Amino acid sequence: MKKLLLFIAFINLFIIGFAQEPDMLPKGFAPGEELKMDAYLQSVNNRTPNPLYRAAITTPPPLPVRTAAQWEEQQALLITWTSFPVIHRQIVAAAQLECNVIINCTDSNAVKSDLTSNGIPLTNVKFVEVAFNSIWIRDYAANTCYMNDVDSLILVDWIYNRPRPDDDAMPIADASFLNVPLYQTTVSPNNLMNTGGNWMIDGIETAFASNLILEENDGAGAYSLAYPNHTEPVINALSQDYHGINRYIKMDVLPYDGIHHIDMHMKFLDEKTILIGEFPAGISDGPQIDANIAYVLSNFNNPWGDPYKIIRIPMPPSTGGSYAGSPFGGAYYRTYSNFVIVNKTIIMPVYRQEYDTTAVRIIKQSMPGYKVVTIDADDAGSNIIAQSGVIHCITQSVGVKDPLRIVHNNLPDTYNSTSPYQVDAIIQHKSGIANAQVYWTTDTTTAYAPATMTLTGVSTDTWTGYIPAQPAGTQIFYYLRGVANSGKQQVRPMPAPAGWWQFRVLAPVGISENLTSIFSTSLYPNPSHGITCIPFNSDRKLNGKLYVTDITGKIVQVIHNGDFKIGSTNYFIDTHEWSAGVYSVVAETNEGTKTQKLMVK
Repeated sequence: MKKLLLFIAFINLFIIGFAQEPDMLPKGFAPGEELKMDAYLQSVNNRTPNPLYRAAITTPPPLPVRTAAQWEEQQALLITWTSFPVIHRQIVAAAQLECNVIINCTDSNAVKSDLTSNGIPLTNVKFVEVAFNSIWIRDYAANTCYMNDVDSLILVDWIYNRPRPDDDAMPIADASFLNVPLYQTTVSPNNLMNTGGNWMIDGIETAFASNLILEENDGAGAYSLAYPNHTEPVINALSQDYHGINRYIKMDVLPYDGIHHIDMHMKFLDEKTILIGEFPAGISDGPQIDANIAYVLSNFNNPWGDPYKIIRIPMPPSTGGSYAGSPFGGAYYRTYSNFVIVNKTIIMPVYRQEYDTTAVRIIKQSMPGYKVVTIDADDAGSNIIAQSGVIHCITQSVGVKDPLRIVHNNLPDTYNSTSPYQVDAIIQHKSGIANAQVYWTTDTTTAYAPATMTLTGVSTDTWTGYIPAQPAGTQIFYYLRGVANSGKQQVRPMPAPAGWWQFRVLAPVGISENLTSIFSTSLYPNPSHGITCIPFNSDRKLNGKLYVTDITGKIVQVIHNGDFKIGSTNYFIDTHEWSAGVYSVVAETNEGTKTQKLMVK
């Protein structure tokens, strides 16, 4: 009898899987889809080529390759029109002001009618009529890459980690429409399964992912014996060959997010800044997220050798106050980090005004100058978050064919009020750079002054300029502009002059005062229960030790031991496992000792 019941359950799952409406497939597995994985993976290499499309290339690109970051210039935003037209309309309306919107659909006339009847013009809207299985194009679309940094645009596609063959084949149709070469990791020994929601890129050879990338390529998949079978070094090597990734940072999966895609709780804002969702202390995935942050900060620096800047943004609860996997009951995995950057516009999900206003403020403060468009993601008729994904999950970016790339390590606060401030940047275009400038001001309501940059590193495409010295107390705003030999121009940040970088010229101090200024900005959050930032400032090089003691004076953790750099540096500790009480953060230097109290709750 028990065997009969199991057999009936198996048949029901199988039937449910095939009865599932294509346009309502969730981001994770639909009921019964696990049973299809084996046949799907065995068929990946045996597709019948569509004569209408150009063939994909299954060997690595022949030249060094670089995967583009999302804040780089985009020629198009891809979506698959299904399931949530209310949300799609809003995405199309916002994105077509920045670039082309390419809509994958089965009936372009029906989509055109829907858009125009709702007052949305078709100015920059294109259509690809193609078969599909689901809405989650971020996971199955190809990724923008460039050979030789900026020379040649290519697209790179993996095996999709769902048994949805039409979705998995869609990149071939889109690449043909765009007339861009497509490289695929579909043929052994280069077969690699991955998903765009578990892929975070900084544009300069670093990728972030959860350990899902290891689990789905270890040859021991839970649903199929045909999973790719690779060790982590081989996965890293394939990512280097196809994407130019030289540093692949992987973190523990979260226990409650269900799909283990990092775009549900984190986002690169630039090469050195990561936005990360924050739950209340001890709730849902909060403890594991905090542990992952601590792991990253303890083991990896940004491309310029400094700790990553971490910005936290709330993870909002359901209307009843519950969170996914929390002690108070289950809820959808609401997230603000799952937004998409489309040139100078950010399109982000919202849920409830009491949390939305805080989230929008954090985004605007973190990325000044960008236009922020909000889309309700759990309203009646558009409750997409119930399917475990939001805006980033249902969009994919395609870079321009001739990018003018600017990479810059923005300047920190300084005590220097006598010497010019050196500004270095990598500036590249396939035709070469004709000239570059740094524009600066001390008041964003007035005009920016230009300062000429010169090529100081031919082999690295590094350009250097100088902002004149300013008196103590001054706040300086600046942006960069490059002009290619072809005549193309670009600025960074892209919304400049509405967007900018900034730094402060701090008041000069004497030796005794210098130690006071070490903690001129209080550590935060305080009280603490998790990742805590300790801002450290100095106008000259100091040597010593930064550590934490408990109430008895016993050293709990040494944070730094050795030379302290000039300027502002953020150090981090994780107090999640510490006992509640009062601690002391001690900066013991060759010029004296300063202490700041820390309360752990």
